Amino acid sequence: MTNSPRLPAGTQVVLREASLDHAGARVQRGATGRVIGDAESGGYLIRLSDGRQLTAGRAELALRKAHQQATGVGDAATEDHRFVTDHTIYAAVVGSRAFGLDTAESDTDVRGVYAAPADAFWSLRKPPPHVDGPEPEQFSWEVERFCELALKANPNLLEVLHSPLVRTVTPLGEELLELRGAFLSQLVYQTYSGYVLSQFKKIEADIRRDGEPRWKHVMHLLRLLLACRDVLSTGSFRTDAGDNREDLLRVRRGERSWPEVEAWRLALHAEIDDALDRTPLPAGPDTKRVDDWLRSVRARSAAEFLR
Repeated sequence: MTNSPRLPAGTQVVLREASLDHAGARVQRGATGRVIGDAESGGYLIRLSDGRQLTAGRAELALRKAHQQATGVGDAATEDHRFVTDHTIYAAVVGSRAFGLDTAESDTDVRGVYAAPADAFWSLRKPPPHVDGPEPEQFSWEVERFCELALKANPNLLEVLHSPLVRTVTPLGEELLELRGAFLSQLVYQTYSGYVLSQFKKIEADIRRDGEPRWKHVMHLLRLLLACRDVLSTGSFRTDAGDNREDLLRVRRGERSWPEVEAWRLALHAEIDDALDRTPLPAGPDTKRVDDWLRSVRARSAAEFLR
């Protein structure tokens, strides 16, 4: 019997059954993502549409296009893409290019926000909370889901709001940008610091198994700690790596030893703890301000439809 060819990086896939991501959180059957590499287990490393990662065997995956054809949702996927093409209010480049840490090989990752029209919610088929595509390396959230995650200080969402590389911004997008301060709170301490701690535990296991970590991943974790320290210290968000750029790139190239990296991480955690004690940020986000704006967005859309 001939083995099936390996799925190349970038292949769009759908989970055939529920699974757990690398942080231990449940991922529902039907979740979509892309292959980003081979796993040590012989399976695949998958990056989900919301940015999370998991490992899955070939039997647990279906090719996205084949899955859509088999389930009759091909037209639905096209309709989802129309929400992005027709109703995006804000989009920006994120990742290494926004952080000033890009190389010639870096992808151009675009993340956006679309405001589904009010009448779309009156249909049996509700607008999707997020859409992968239609362009490669593009992902967008419906504005309600975006606000929900950003209020929880999700790093991915906050970085979208503060990217210096804006691709699209409409009048509604300008209003969203004016709300950036409402999303910032002391919750960044939990989300940023807690995520890095959990990831470094996994990296230590990788080192014991493979002899060295994935240095690019380590670099971005340190960058997250620097961003957390800065926002807690100043009350404002800075995306660019700034004066830390060269040190971070040395980490990416594997030019810093693991003990040096670990010492830097521990020092940053201490600085973050100190920054939390004197931060100007409020304990929680301004949820009411964001909710009032979201209600206004929906009300204006409904009035436009009924006009």
